Amino acid sequence: MAQHYPPFVIITHLLNILFVVLLGRSGLEVLAAHPKLYWSDHCPPGRQWLRLSRKEFGADSRRPWTSQDEEESWNPVVALPGRKNLGLGRHWHLLTLQFWIATGAVYVLLMFTSGYWRYLVPTSWEVFPQAVRDVGTYLTFRFPELLPGEPYNAAQKLTYFAVVFLLAPLQIATGAAMSPAVIGRFPWFARLFGGKQGARSLHFLGLVAFVAFIVLHTALVIVHGLPESLAKILLGSKEADHALAVGLGALALVAILAVQVLATLVSLRSPRAAERITGALAGPLQRGLSRLLPSRQRYGRGDISPYHRVNGYPPTDEQYERAARDGFAGYRLAVGGLVERPAALSLDELRALGTTSQVVNHNCIQGWNAIAEWAGVPVARLLDAVRPLPNARYAVFYGMDDKGLTDGREGRYGHYYEAVPLPLLRHEQSLLALDMNGGPLPIEHGAPLRLRVENQLGFKMVKWVQAIEFVERVDGIGMGRGGFREDQQFYANRVGI
Repeated sequence: MAQHYPPFVIITHLLNILFVVLLGRSGLEVLAAHPKLYWSDHCPPGRQWLRLSRKEFGADSRRPWTSQDEEESWNPVVALPGRKNLGLGRHWHLLTLQFWIATGAVYVLLMFTSGYWRYLVPTSWEVFPQAVRDVGTYLTFRFPELLPGEPYNAAQKLTYFAVVFLLAPLQIATGAAMSPAVIGRFPWFARLFGGKQGARSLHFLGLVAFVAFIVLHTALVIVHGLPESLAKILLGSKEADHALAVGLGALALVAILAVQVLATLVSLRSPRAAERITGALAGPLQRGLSRLLPSRQRYGRGDISPYHRVNGYPPTDEQYERAARDGFAGYRLAVGGLVERPAALSLDELRALGTTSQVVNHNCIQGWNAIAEWAGVPVARLLDAVRPLPNARYAVFYGMDDKGLTDGREGRYGHYYEAVPLPLLRHEQSLLALDMNGGPLPIEHGAPLRLRVENQLGFKMVKWVQAIEFVERVDGIGMGRGGFREDQQFYANRVGI
């Protein structure tokens, strides 16, 4: 029976175990940032279908709150790396995703070129009723017979087919449907799953299905006889050396465990090193999506969310509060750096550049989203007015909020800022927002001015903007990573997914 288990099946089987565990653990780290699941893209507080947290906040809460208050800190044994490390969790997830997809592509290619597909793909309708009978046989604590000339019974064959050709592609598709770049460019794709939150819920249920499959699969391997099963999986035949198979199986499990432990320890003890390594490998995918998929969203006012979460508290200094009481009459947006025409623009002067409005889907890195109408000045018009110099590559948006005062987390300090590459700012739906949902921009959403870049995640869209600086490099600003979240929380600089 050795021909039933060619080397590519054995190798991809082991790699798949490694990558699925990494994906599951890092995915739980991402989920911990907003451990609530919805079927509606409005994410109404208190209306989630699943809440993996004791925290509950309402739209009518008397105490101010932001979405960061909903974040949970999960144990590193479960989540990678655990302890509220969303940035690193995303890096590990996106890095592993690419290797998992590559492994699956190689497996499928070799499966069809070698003829192995006959063992997984049903070629007769008779396999379906036989699979039902096989399940019944398992429930009577007996083993079903294998299909003639094949290594699996009918129930196993259909299960493996479903995992390879249905569950795995569904996980990839629902993951893509949560990308702001994909949502912005192809809104219809997310709607296939009921919107981003529908995709997010299905993605979680897919993880549950994978876990259930692994548990059941492992249990059957043990019940069928661990030495014989390991000989089939690792050496290609149940008649192979059982002692060698058990030894190789133990070695493989130790190696997989070692990778998990190493990834966790490096991430927790040397987070910057982990961010540099994983970010370098996962970054090209983010940059490619950001560059190639500009937003083309077209929602209607009837799609606007009844409640729109915020992330981050407004500035607390007396100067800002005084300006807010005066309706920001004295506000001036300072624009400088590598530009031909530095400027200090009032709100009226900004509006004079020409305004537009758009109803779009805001995507927070924590996982929630909401639809709102934003009106303001296309950033491209500001670029045309100030004329960036040829060597200007980024626009750095500085916020008024001092995170040492408004964040409240140990080690967080400095005013908020984010650097955005100029090509992204020339996208049609990149906007300096002055209004929201038909009225003046609310303080909690960034008054007097906030940035909108609709194919990026929400943390790039700086609120309470006080200045814009055009620069060639970002390594001399802050900690040199291109933004406050990148500096302090190890986020990626371009976040199209």
